[in-house]
Amino acid sequence: MEERRENTFHNPARIADELAMRAEAAPLANEWNKVRKLAQRHLNRFISLEPKVLKGDDPDAIHDMRVASRRLQQVLDLIFPKPLPHEVGRLRRKLRRSRRALGDVRNCDVMLKHVEGRLARRRRSDREAWAAVKQYLLERRSDSFAQATRKLSKMNLALFYMHAKEILGRLKPTPETGGVSHALAQSDGAASEPFPERLTQALVGVWSDFEKQVAVSHQEATPPSIHAARICAKRLRYLLEVVNQFGIPRSSAALAWLKKIQKCLGDWHDAEVLEQMMIEMIAKPKFLRDQLPLALAIGKLISRNRVTKQRFSDKYFQMTLASTDYEGIKSWVQDLLAVPDSGKA
Repeated sequence: MEERRENTFHNPARIADELAMRAEAAPLANEWNKVRKLAQRHLNRFISLEPKVLKGDDPDAIHDMRVASRRLQQVLDLIFPKPLPHEVGRLRRKLRRSRRALGDVRNCDVMLKHVEGRLARRRRSDREAWAAVKQYLLERRSDSFAQATRKLSKMNLALFYMHAKEILGRLKPTPETGGVSHALAQSDGAASEPFPERLTQALVGVWSDFEKQVAVSHQEATPPSIHAARICAKRLRYLLEVVNQFGIPRSSAALAWLKKIQKCLGDWHDAEVLEQMMIEMIAKPKFLRDQLPLALAIGKLISRNRVTKQRFSDKYFQMTLASTDYEGIKSWVQDLLAVPDSGKA
């Protein structure tokens, strides 16, 4: 394990130093322009998925649109430090609203896939209970999708796309900046800032949030604290995807570790959502009165699901704080963000 850690995270370079080396090797490279193109790619991906999402029969499109919204939001957060320009704040809020509008639909899709897997197994004594859960999920998805389409139609994503494209266009290189610095208009409220410093500043904030929330989740071990750590892990991953685009050493290994954390927390989240949905299903007085035996059977499913959920949360706790890999990525980030000693030549 120690040998693997050395190969993965030993002696990392600082962001500013690494990007300076690449600038010397390719003097025409424009860092902000590369970020602009990355944001444009996420924007195009996000908007291209809307027609597929509105058809309602493509779970992957709904998932991919939500992921594209997160990736675009993280790049916007990198480009525009707080306080956000008014225009950018509106774009960011619309991304969040579109993602949240599809949240329950996405949860239903994941739960239906899980339940169908259970029903596909032969000789299940709990088949009737799982079949009832499936029917509940189908009805809930239908209602949630109808609400989501109404919300998306009100957002006018075509206009959103045009505004976002125009704002990102201001990041194009200009002769005045020599093609290597932040070229956004000062009227937007965005600071004209060298890219390495801005990327470092963004990583400081996102890593700090992640590290603090991991610690909180260990202390509290509650669903809200674990879920918050999951959200912080997503933000860190999508920012490190930008870091990786610039070839920063060991960023690929850090991303691979974060994907494992996300997979574990995603499995935990699925079990948590399934539990909440089944509780909501049987908590209705009419259901309990008219179908008590079925409610009791679903209660047993909830109890078994909690065992599975606990297994995933235990795995997450083992992967963080005291683990070798977590200490390795923590050391890598700290060294990456380290300020050089001014006393050295």
